[in-house]
Amino acid sequence: MPDRQIAALLQGEQLVPPPPLPPEVFTTREVEQVRPDVMDASRNWGQLDEDFTRRLLFVIQAMRDRYGYEIALLEGYRSPERQTRLAAMGTRLTQAGAYMSYHQYGLAADCAFVRDGKLIISESDPWAMRGYELYGELAESIGLTWGGRWRMRDFGHVELRRDGVLGNSVS
Repeated sequence: MPDRQIAALLQGEQLVPPPPLPPEVFTTREVEQVRPDVMDASRNWGQLDEDFTRRLLFVIQAMRDRYGYEIALLEGYRSPERQTRLAAMGTRLTQAGAYMSYHQYGLAADCAFVRDGKLIISESDPWAMRGYELYGELAESIGLTWGGRWRMRDFGHVELRRDGVLGNSVS
């Protein structure tokens, strides 16, 4: 029997996005080192697919309620032009070109943790890494794909795969 919160999610419980963070949170040295160009990223929840949004908001709420982690959206929808620009910055950011990422379809998001008003993205922070493990488990439990399992690990990334998107079949 599924967890009550998952059942509520699938029945359409109304969850709301967390309040936006002040712009200066995205301009710290750590953030710029790990996620260059993040200031230009879209954090507009309205550009994301409705089902994907509902699932991601469930994960964000469960992370806060169950484990005490606050999560911020770093980037949701990504234009093809932005995807091309990020791919040109090197494989450390992405290997996907335009229309080769679920971001272009509003079906992917990159998230990070907030601690004491600061974004914590670092994989060398044990607290953040424990959070990413919990985040990945929750995301996978409701049908999202977590980037932390990929060869080129992307711990803050989740996506909702669909048949026909990116020209592939999802089993």
